[in-house]
Amino acid sequence: MKISGYCLAVLFFTFTVFADGPGDNLPDQVRRVPPLGIELTDEQSAQLRDGLAALKAEIGSLEKELAKKPELLRLIPDVEVFYNAVRFPFQYQEFQKGNELKVALAHLEQGKSRAAALRKGETPWLKQAGPVVRGFRSKLDGTTQPYGLEIPESYDFANPRPNRLDFWFHGRGERTNETAFVEQRSKGAGGKISPEHTIVLHPYARFSNANKFAGEIDCLEALEHVKEDYRIDEDRILVRGFSMGGAACWQFAVHYADRWAAAQPGAGFSETPDFLRTFQGETLNPFPWEQKLWRWYDCTDWAINLTNCPTIAYSGEEDRQIQAALMMDRAMKKNGQRLVHIIGPGMGHKFHPDSLDEIETRLNGIAKQGRRNVPKVVRFKTYTLRYPKMHWIHIDRLTEHWEPARIDAELQFPNRIFVDVTGVDRFTIEFKPGEWPLDVGRAPAVDIDGFSIKDQPVNSDLSWKATFQRDGDRWTLAGQLPESKLEKRPGLTGPIDDAFMDSFLFVTPTSSPFNETSGKWADGELQHAITHWRQQMRGDARVKTDLEINDEDIKNHNLVLWGDPSSNAILKRIIGELPLKWTADEVGLKKEGAASYNAADHSVAMVYPNPLNPEKYVVLNSGFTYREYDYLNNARQTPKLPDWAIIDLKQPVTTRYPGGIPAAGFFDEDWQVK
Repeated sequence: MKISGYCLAVLFFTFTVFADGPGDNLPDQVRRVPPLGIELTDEQSAQLRDGLAALKAEIGSLEKELAKKPELLRLIPDVEVFYNAVRFPFQYQEFQKGNELKVALAHLEQGKSRAAALRKGETPWLKQAGPVVRGFRSKLDGTTQPYGLEIPESYDFANPRPNRLDFWFHGRGERTNETAFVEQRSKGAGGKISPEHTIVLHPYARFSNANKFAGEIDCLEALEHVKEDYRIDEDRILVRGFSMGGAACWQFAVHYADRWAAAQPGAGFSETPDFLRTFQGETLNPFPWEQKLWRWYDCTDWAINLTNCPTIAYSGEEDRQIQAALMMDRAMKKNGQRLVHIIGPGMGHKFHPDSLDEIETRLNGIAKQGRRNVPKVVRFKTYTLRYPKMHWIHIDRLTEHWEPARIDAELQFPNRIFVDVTGVDRFTIEFKPGEWPLDVGRAPAVDIDGFSIKDQPVNSDLSWKATFQRDGDRWTLAGQLPESKLEKRPGLTGPIDDAFMDSFLFVTPTSSPFNETSGKWADGELQHAITHWRQQMRGDARVKTDLEINDEDIKNHNLVLWGDPSSNAILKRIIGELPLKWTADEVGLKKEGAASYNAADHSVAMVYPNPLNPEKYVVLNSGFTYREYDYLNNARQTPKLPDWAIIDLKQPVTTRYPGGIPAAGFFDEDWQVK
């Protein structure tokens, strides 16, 4: 078995020669993803339509009947998952093969079977070993999303002990609609791993986006859903995947390193720019903010976090996607790490059986030890408070988002904590009850960049917590932050795409716009956002008019406002509290010296804390910001707009951008115009 020892330069040259799919580098010739499917006969369509209507009626009746039985009502998504597995491909002509009609009809029957059992108070699928299809209701858009489980025969349903769980992130499949995915997971087909005494979780993760954005949140929600019905050992959860799933594994490993016992990425990609240049043969000309936002999912920039997560990479010897592990190895070496990289001899884009055996042996050893809960040393790097935590370190305020922020912290007996800080203005050290690892009888002394701060004694339950803030060139204990203070923090970090990683609601205008051109553009972008949330993110966006919005909506959702202050009543209500001037004549930022643009042919896309509820976002005129061109390669699926952007409507909408972009940027850490 080979452990990495290849010449990076030679491999990069090889990848450039064999660029993948040059036709996918033409923004004006973008193919549909997923592709348009086969046409059904009138008889086939009627059969599916009748079956869907019957199952929908059954679900509606069941919800009413179980309204006072929450323990059963919560399982409605386990029925609805079969309804959606047929509805989406049928409604949007995405059946890819003739045999999928037969599969779809079987799904409808399975849905009816589960509904009948649930009506009787029975849940046989919750006591089923082997492959099991489940569903959960997404907090993002309220739709039911599917996932699969592999329950080992050894699982004791009567007296379950906590079990190891392995995520398995699937590869790219442009034709893998919900019908196909549910069929695969019903049969346990396509699974590359089956560790002994291990539950395997297969997220669908919104189809084909490398488990980013909505796909990322889906994976976390699916895990929490699994825990409702199965006993999972929190210290023995592993993340694994291959190809596109390998890319997903890299980003879950670096962003949530303290949550996993181990990570095992195979092939895929680990960053955007080099992969697109070498693997895709693409010439890159990003906007400055676009390049900065590559840092969100460029795992090479976060490699130091893998000191907190045991990692084993795999690549086939002849696989061009070996590039992902080589890039990570190079990044890790800069931090004094060496990546364990198993290379399958003579293999292309697949596992060598001997390699897989070695990987399983190594992972089994790691899983037996379990996750390190309170490590002596924590090294943590982030670029956004979307990912603020590593073990007992929590970053509360960055010096500047999307620039490197790093904390290296070390516990030293009997009572000292040494901390080196870069790019952070406020952070918290917290040990939960029972976790305090040093001398209980001495109040800890915290040394931050040479400043020694002695804090309160350790609590009797062995918990301890303190927050520190930068005060000029010094560090001090932080006081109480005013509740009204507006600042970037977890859940309110920007850019625009961050708003679609929590519950959101599209708010449509009911009045006339300032200008006909901008009104038509906003209507077009609204329809584009609804269509592509469905097509790319596999859900139905919630939609209400501006006159229908109530206090509960404002409390529970990020509000996505379409139109302008003349057409949209909610935007009119809050425009005075946004850092934006917008009249029938001009649009621009509220900042002395800031440029103004002709409102007749310009508009705005923006994210900002909602003045009506600063715990949530308000978004103007934008869905998620990558577009059709980016669907063709998962490494392209990165944010294309920052916190705000002026849109030039004289430039056409394309498969890459919503129009021309004469100006765009980020707000500062207090949500002020820079």
